[in-house]
Amino acid sequence: MGRIAVIGAGMGAMAAAARLAVAGHRVVVYERTETYGGAVRRFERDGFAFDTGPGLLPVPAVYRDLFVKTGKRPLEECVELVRVDPSADHVFADGTRVSLPNVSRAGVLTALDEALGDGAGARWGDFLVRAREAWDRSRRPLLEEPLWPNWTVLAEREPYPSVPHRRLLRTRRAGTLAEVAARELRDPRLTALLESHALAYGLDPHSTPASAAVLPYMDHAFGTWYVRGGIRELARAVYERCLERGVEFRFDTPVERIVERDGRAAGVELSRDGSAASGTGDGPGTSGAFEQADFVVAGVAPGVLDGLVTGAALRGGDEVPPQPGAAGRLTLLLALRGGRPAGTAHRTVVHSADRDGELERLFGERPGVPAAPTVVVARPDDPALVPDAEHEAVALTVTVPSGARVSQEDVERVLDAAGRALPGLRERLLWHEVRTPADIAEETGAEGGAVPAPALAAGDGRLLHPSNTTRVPGLFAAGGWAHPGGGLPHAGMSGALVAGLIVEGPGFQGSQ
Repeated sequence: MGRIAVIGAGMGAMAAAARLAVAGHRVVVYERTETYGGAVRRFERDGFAFDTGPGLLPVPAVYRDLFVKTGKRPLEECVELVRVDPSADHVFADGTRVSLPNVSRAGVLTALDEALGDGAGARWGDFLVRAREAWDRSRRPLLEEPLWPNWTVLAEREPYPSVPHRRLLRTRRAGTLAEVAARELRDPRLTALLESHALAYGLDPHSTPASAAVLPYMDHAFGTWYVRGGIRELARAVYERCLERGVEFRFDTPVERIVERDGRAAGVELSRDGSAASGTGDGPGTSGAFEQADFVVAGVAPGVLDGLVTGAALRGGDEVPPQPGAAGRLTLLLALRGGRPAGTAHRTVVHSADRDGELERLFGERPGVPAAPTVVVARPDDPALVPDAEHEAVALTVTVPSGARVSQEDVERVLDAAGRALPGLRERLLWHEVRTPADIAEETGAEGGAVPAPALAAGDGRLLHPSNTTRVPGLFAAGGWAHPGGGLPHAGMSGALVAGLIVEGPGFQGSQ
């Protein structure tokens, strides 16, 4: 079998590496930073520990499949999965609160009726039926198969079966997520609930296609899961599975360029100011060396990848859609006095008190941190994250424009908003750590600290991602910036698709 060079040790890249090693390839991963996981990292201080990337795992079946296909020990023997229940608490602008059960259609509809009034549950339930149809129509091409050569079919075809509305002698259907909310949900709180799934990925509901209905549907259908010890434990488990299968890791080893010979990728040249080290931290540096490979897998952002080859690596023009834009994240890590109260929800979404102002600051001509942001409050019930039972570790996450500069005033506004879900927050606060898009950029190499969104159909293809194949034969793209896009399950599927394309060749049709 062949030798494969993998650039980057993010989740999608490691998923590809493990699968390729099982297929008999010799796999070497070159990571420019000191550790694995990409954006899935951990911050520790004074006995407190925090996930600094995603904090929850949707669609765990993707990683269950990875562990089944790469070894004898299943995922549940390598990490402890905990189903989060309730799925989330929501605090709306008018003060209304609702707690939504995890993977319980009847429970969700009842909770909405009780909190928002009779009829709210029925409207949300009818929406979920249509969202499921959109999921059934788009699941395979958007998640389980390589990007179609005729991808424009996905760009033009809207899978969401919106309800027809007759107005001014014309029949209209919702084309965007905001129109779905206005015409089919007809309640500002249900609108906020729906649009929060798009805002979490930095998507403007006024321009995001109705097909984004699959985002809340995935939460509803597959549930939300927590990994005991934090999502960083999932990254550790994938890394260790790679080591078990013989994958070699070289940390603190930047790649300078991808070498092409005879019209195809032939290996990588390491940066002259980098130093190579094995996964155990041993071994002499080999900076400036050429490392031969039969295939190269790049788990990096598009701008980084294009800088590694002669000419743009990602396909473009009529062949593959343009790369979608993305937003960044502002995260506050809070060390609090006092234990976590019994019955506290793991995740609370505090919705903006000024939705129009929030959207203007996120997507308008003068982007910046919203004055009244939507804040996601994460309060894990996990003794591993705190020094003792008399303290609590809390993370606050806000979607901001990529590259946004964060002021102390912005931080104070986030703390004020979070106080709607955390009474007495200021009095309990021991210290806080601020993480901005610049921190994400440093760790992942993504310009402006942008975080990729999952691929979505329709919308003229703006939310499709470039193919896993590239203009350079033998060079493949994996991870959140390649098909099928961002998010932990999508990154894992990206690794599976790349492994299939290399092992089975261009005729690979995806998972069965």
